Amino acid sequence: MSDQPQPQQPSEGASTEPGPAEPAEGKKPKRPKRTGWRRLLPTWRMVLGAFVLGTLIVVGLFFLGYSMVKIPPANALATKQSNVYLYADGTEIARDGQVNRENVTLAQISKAAQHAVLAAEDRDFYSESAVDPKAMVRAGWNTAMGKGKQSGSTITQQYVKNYYLAQEQTVTRKVKEFFIAIKLDREQSKERILEGYLNTSYFGRNAYGIQAAAQAYYGVDAAELTAPQGAYLAALLNAPSEYDVIAHPENQKAAEARWNYVLDGMVTKGWLEKSEREGMKFPTPRETSGTDTGMSGQRGYIVRAIKDYLIKNKVVDEDQLDAGGYRITTTLQKKKQDAFVDAVNDQLMAKLDKKNRKVDTYVRAGGAAVDPKTGKVLAMYGGIDYVKQYTNNATRRDFQVGSTFKPFVFTSAVENDSETQDGRRITPNTIYDGTNKRPVQGWSSGYDPANEDDVSYGDITVREATDKSVNSVYAQMAVDVGPEKVRQTAVELGLPTDTPELQPYPSIALGVATASVLDMAEAYATLANHGKHGTYTMIEKITKDGSDVIELPAQKSSQVISREAADTTTKVLQSVVQNGTATEALAAGRPAAGKTGTAEEDTAAWFAGYTPDLATVVAVMGQDPVTAAHKSLYGALGLPRMNGGGAPTQIWAQFTKEALEGTPVKDFDLQLQEGADQIEYPPSAEPEEEPTEGQDEDPTSTPDAPSPGQNQGRTDGGTTTGGGTTGSTTTGGTTGTGGTTDGGTTGGTSDGGGTGDTTTSGGTTGETTDGGTTGDTSNGGTTGLPGGGTSPQLTTRRPVGQ
Repeated sequence: MSDQPQPQQPSEGASTEPGPAEPAEGKKPKRPKRTGWRRLLPTWRMVLGAFVLGTLIVVGLFFLGYSMVKIPPANALATKQSNVYLYADGTEIARDGQVNRENVTLAQISKAAQHAVLAAEDRDFYSESAVDPKAMVRAGWNTAMGKGKQSGSTITQQYVKNYYLAQEQTVTRKVKEFFIAIKLDREQSKERILEGYLNTSYFGRNAYGIQAAAQAYYGVDAAELTAPQGAYLAALLNAPSEYDVIAHPENQKAAEARWNYVLDGMVTKGWLEKSEREGMKFPTPRETSGTDTGMSGQRGYIVRAIKDYLIKNKVVDEDQLDAGGYRITTTLQKKKQDAFVDAVNDQLMAKLDKKNRKVDTYVRAGGAAVDPKTGKVLAMYGGIDYVKQYTNNATRRDFQVGSTFKPFVFTSAVENDSETQDGRRITPNTIYDGTNKRPVQGWSSGYDPANEDDVSYGDITVREATDKSVNSVYAQMAVDVGPEKVRQTAVELGLPTDTPELQPYPSIALGVATASVLDMAEAYATLANHGKHGTYTMIEKITKDGSDVIELPAQKSSQVISREAADTTTKVLQSVVQNGTATEALAAGRPAAGKTGTAEEDTAAWFAGYTPDLATVVAVMGQDPVTAAHKSLYGALGLPRMNGGGAPTQIWAQFTKEALEGTPVKDFDLQLQEGADQIEYPPSAEPEEEPTEGQDEDPTSTPDAPSPGQNQGRTDGGTTTGGGTTGSTTTGGTTGTGGTTDGGTTGGTSDGGGTGDTTTSGGTTGETTDGGTTGDTSNGGTTGLPGGGTSPQLTTRRPVGQ
């Protein structure tokens, strides 16, 4: 018998299928393998391992960074580079490298101001750590999602950026800022960090630190700052240039909202009593910065406008400009700039008597001149002196433009081939009803604007209504065209879409919008350039550190409105200069077109005009030098009224004459709207029978019933407001009366009729022009056309279409 083990025979009935192996004694059974989709999921051991490993890596990197990043020496703002600003010919305008800063201790800063800054920037400064990871993550996410650059920095981090690091927005700088802030928080007290932050922060107006800011904005030391004043300075930290309500009065609401946010935060933290908070009023800063850092005269206005242009167009940001090293060649021409200053001084400032006329202390002036063909700003007048009047009157957007807006309404009418309510095409000779306070037709809510001095003009052509700036005509025309179309035309010409009060209502025609002088110059330059618009520019060239050329926005030019629309408007505006409210512009000695304008209560007077070579806008404004409130200019310069046809037009004429001296005189090359010299007569109900040969029309006869839609402003029942018929009675022009105020001739012929043909002055059927006298241009009759000639006279009744 063999010693090898013999195979065991299965017992009868036993299964021959293989079964699971029996585990060896003392060993755990193997875990079954995962199948299907479960194989894709990590096990809890994998998750735990990854978490532990990740934590170790983060902790390791943290300690590595903490050990490697050292607190550097402070960056010396005193050695920072200047930015150099040059005229187009290379002549230096200014340098802005001087630093206005005075360091003070925390004890020399009022508690109210300290708490205001904490409420604005870091309310948990004293209780929280030097960094706020959650805020940093949130800021990074918002920036990545296109919500603009967000700050996730605590006061400690901001102090580190201001005092130790550069201003560039890089990951490396943020990492350094993170670790230095943590180290600084361990090595310095919270009071020391807050003191450093308040002494290094930029508040605008070239003021570094809260002491310089207190002097620049309120003329007090930091220790004297009240809670409202401190809250405003704290609000400035968020956007120094944007929230300066003197430099940018159009941002008053945004600044006040930020100011309220700061004060509410002080109440929330228990730093300010709620009852005290409720009685606080916004502390308007003073107009002058109180310091002359080489920015006196026009220099400061120019530098601030250039900075705003660069920031708005995202060429460089404010932090980069603050770092310095830029050489900026502007489009401004020194000869024209000097001429603008001379014109304002001669025609306005020299005539002020501030000692004997308080109203003269309110007078401000702003101006801008643009090359129509290139869009380059050639000259700009910001105010009497940057360190005395801080607001740039050329770029501010808080005064109504008045009737200088009216040409945009007419341009829109021609561009859109618009018609009156009764179906007549709008041209320079379309007849409108110029009755004072005539209700606008075709608008759902009642609107009946008054004419200046409540004068009624009766039937009047568009050209003459422009000459005399008739509000009732242009309010109606805005509705005829469509207020939204008018608004769109103004934007296409050059007004910014966010211009305050540029709303699609009939009042848009009267100039309630508050565009800046520079905005209006850009829009009028488009008219001068035959409807072709090129976005204005103030920069010719900019370099960094003497060599790196900075890319500027592309200057695109496009035909935004038809040439016929622009040129026909120019033709009408030539009449304003030759026959209307702007005859003072003739002193320029050049073919010119333009429009005067006056804001409500005479708070501002404007003239916007152009030659083929130069578009210039001038505004004289009224503002209280202490409260910054808008003020009426009644009585300024010893005159009863401040009208656009006075000082603004006189300034324009002197400047234009000097600025273009030595250049050839050019005339306008115009392509007019078809039918621009043909009168559009109001329609009659049916053609009138022409008088038989040798038979005169009866000057007192009237139709049996008034024609529908005879005049703009006719109400149901046939009553014509001024110039037409009232029921069946002729108003105006009755024989022997010499005419009436609202419809007949004023100073016309004695019998109110015409010469040669007898007519009804004012029109028995509402078809005649205002007055209708041959040769009478004071209130109707022949209308002088620019360059000679007259518009057709209406001396007899005509069938429709004849």
